[in-house]
Amino acid sequence: MGSNEGDCRVVVVGAGAGGTLVATHLVTALSSRFRVELVDPVATTGRGQAYSTTDDRHLLNVPASGMSAFPRDPEHFLRWLRNHHDPDFQPHEFAPRAVFGRYVESLLTTAAEFPGNARLVRRRAEVVDVEGSGTGFVVELSDGERLEARAVVLATSSRPGTGWAPPELAVDPRLVADPWTQPIPEEGDVLLLGSGLTMVDLAISADRPGRTLHVVSRSDAVPHPHVLPTTPPVPPPPGITRTQGLDALRSTLAAHVASTVESTGDWRAAVDGLRPVTAQLWRGLSEADKRRFIAEDARTWDVHRHRMAPATARRLDAVAAGGRLVRHRGTIAAVRADDDALHVTLDDGTELSVAAVVNCTGPVGSIAADPLLARLAHSGLVRPGPAGLGIDTADDGRIVGTLPETRPFLAVGSLRRGNLWESTAMPEIREQAYDVARVVGRSLHGESRRRPVDPYGLTLSTNRRAAARYNAALGRLLRLQGGVEEGLAQAVAADEGFVQAHAALALLGHEWGATTHWQASLRAAHRAAAERHLDDRESSFLDAVTTRLRTDEATGAAALLRHVRLFPRDALAVSVAVPTVAFGGLTSGTQTAELVESLGRSYGDDWWYAGQLAFVRQDQERWAEAEDLSSYALSVEPASGHAVHARAHVFYETGDHAAGLAWLDEWIRTRGPEANHRSHFSWHAALHELMQDDVEAVRRRFRRELDPAVVSGSRVVVDSGSLLWRGRVTGAWTDDLPVREVRAKAPAEWLRTPPTPFAAMHGAVLLAADGDAAALTRLSAQAAQHEDRVFRDVVAPLCTGLVSVVEERWDAAAATLADVVTTMDPLGGSKAQREVVEDTLVHVLAMAGRNADAAALLDHRLSRRSSALDARRRAAVTGAASDAAGSTASADAPSGR
Repeated sequence: MGSNEGDCRVVVVGAGAGGTLVATHLVTALSSRFRVELVDPVATTGRGQAYSTTDDRHLLNVPASGMSAFPRDPEHFLRWLRNHHDPDFQPHEFAPRAVFGRYVESLLTTAAEFPGNARLVRRRAEVVDVEGSGTGFVVELSDGERLEARAVVLATSSRPGTGWAPPELAVDPRLVADPWTQPIPEEGDVLLLGSGLTMVDLAISADRPGRTLHVVSRSDAVPHPHVLPTTPPVPPPPGITRTQGLDALRSTLAAHVASTVESTGDWRAAVDGLRPVTAQLWRGLSEADKRRFIAEDARTWDVHRHRMAPATARRLDAVAAGGRLVRHRGTIAAVRADDDALHVTLDDGTELSVAAVVNCTGPVGSIAADPLLARLAHSGLVRPGPAGLGIDTADDGRIVGTLPETRPFLAVGSLRRGNLWESTAMPEIREQAYDVARVVGRSLHGESRRRPVDPYGLTLSTNRRAAARYNAALGRLLRLQGGVEEGLAQAVAADEGFVQAHAALALLGHEWGATTHWQASLRAAHRAAAERHLDDRESSFLDAVTTRLRTDEATGAAALLRHVRLFPRDALAVSVAVPTVAFGGLTSGTQTAELVESLGRSYGDDWWYAGQLAFVRQDQERWAEAEDLSSYALSVEPASGHAVHARAHVFYETGDHAAGLAWLDEWIRTRGPEANHRSHFSWHAALHELMQDDVEAVRRRFRRELDPAVVSGSRVVVDSGSLLWRGRVTGAWTDDLPVREVRAKAPAEWLRTPPTPFAAMHGAVLLAADGDAAALTRLSAQAAQHEDRVFRDVVAPLCTGLVSVVEERWDAAAATLADVVTTMDPLGGSKAQREVVEDTLVHVLAMAGRNADAAALLDHRLSRRSSALDARRRAAVTGAASDAAGSTASADAPSGR
């Protein structure tokens, strides 16, 4: 047995891209007292079958922008290309496969040369067996050496199989069984069996003047090309992961592709949009349906999902156009060999004479095809994966077999295809390599159990009891329910060193205006972080929260948004970043839409994300899509506050006030008691009542659900105060308004130094309702000097216009507010909330006698949605205009004698 020389050894089996990336992460993460052994008999490192070619015409089938080896640094490969290959390389271009192989190898070389990192040993041998031994492993090599190891990672890939070959061909040297290790003859025609990406590359390499390349495959399906510029992915329909059975899934996918083609003209956007849910769709199929999919649909999936670079497609088309590539649909039925050629008969009777038959069928997915896996299966260390593909693995890459899960025995790459289906492309491999290296590193540092995770699979460095309380609190936040901070406090009580919970308390306390408690929580988070080894997401979150809380608004917002880009499944951070009922958000308008839409590739058809996207869609006036998304979210989680909010806006903006009010009232009755910011849903219901001109209903709802006795914090300004002002300027509720009571409960800073333009708008409206021209004047002057342009350009003139309203200088008010209503989008919030300014303008125009202008504004609103209130106001200003015209006519008429 080989000596360990006092080292803690990790053995990585397989030196292709996946194994090399695992080794790179391990060498970087572990100290010099550890040794990482990368074992593979091939002469190269980091290439495997995919990147072992030396022909620069063989291109990657993913643009450079998608091929970074590091999940948190998406431009790493592009920077490397520009430094080591071509300084002008563009993100949308496709790099040679050989260049990518050099890139992967360079990562390991650089990591191994860094002082203090774990030592790397590259062994060029074959692993023939792995055995459990004590708390570790013994790895047996083909050269007879036996390595003791604390952890083992399998990163092998299957070689192409030749079970399809007739006996006469199987023993003939003119069968090129593995085209990446055997040469193709220079002379004579060639038969390429298989029509996938392997065939495409080999056809380009083997093309010669006077040579015919015969491509034989059962389906005659060739990979489709990429098209530039690319069409952004279109998210799958809501609820696709809950589709039952393969037949129903086929119908759903066909409809998704058809609708995408109709809207974008490109089916690729539909296929690309499935990426975040592919593994879920695969896992949702029964074992029988998985095998049916492999037999009946896999080839269609592959040629659409794994596409050629445009330049590759042009090269293949040129070969075919020159008559040098002929495609045959079928299989090889018989082969007769003589000294001059292989005489191949296809199952349709076609006879071909060729100098070689080249195996382009791709790797075999079963355990039986790999001697090492077959031996490990016999000993029970591995078992077949679903549908007989690869080996069975857990979500974090641990191999499922007879070993306990505390023993670090893991897999990456195509071995996990049975569990994941898509497990061969770089976007999947880089995540797996990083995650597996992290699991191994923790095991070597004494962590024997998996760390708990949040609902989106993100690691929580705490005990299971504290994690359960944290996840319960996060669930309440995602549903917009109360008790979030109390739940986080319970998580901290279960683990005083729970950094994520402390940091979350600090962030939410700051965003929700609890100005004293968040500072103590942030200090506690940093104290705990000094004592605990954090996951990189937790470290990034703490850094982002610290920057957000200790710097200016712009710097803090940028830090949190960067964290969201790096860790898009951190739903708590996303909740703060996106404007919602609960948060003012860090973006507005098109920025918000771009942020939320970019998250689709991470969340798929998750119910919480569907609610967020529904709100974006209603803001874009895509009412049907918003309704579908919100209805789906509510079908999965009836308490989803985001979906309720989006649906409430759909009802309002489409003028369906009666149905909207009935539905909202029922939800408020059944789910409202648990809802945080429940007054905002009551505000929506009151808007429906106001639009129906049911003033008494508005008054009753205010007393019951919006009175300052039952509403507190910022909501008393945003919901209660704005409703009172809206009642006054629309003439619906003009007497006994409890404005003073509302102002008394309002956060003082929202009226003096509002934290955001959105807060400033609502603070100004409440001051106007209270008739406080002096306070509005001070707020206007402060906004005019603010560093934020939205304060200067929108809030300041809004306050000035409201001063004129309070002082009943109607012409001045009309002139100012007419400009403001065209520039309000950057204030944030929703159209329905900002509409209070437009209501004010209609009132001002009427008071100024500009009834035609007031009528035009109301006509525009009524063209968008029905409203008994606006119809009454429209009739009033029309009547006033008629009366004014009549009075003028009477004054101008000659006196009678």
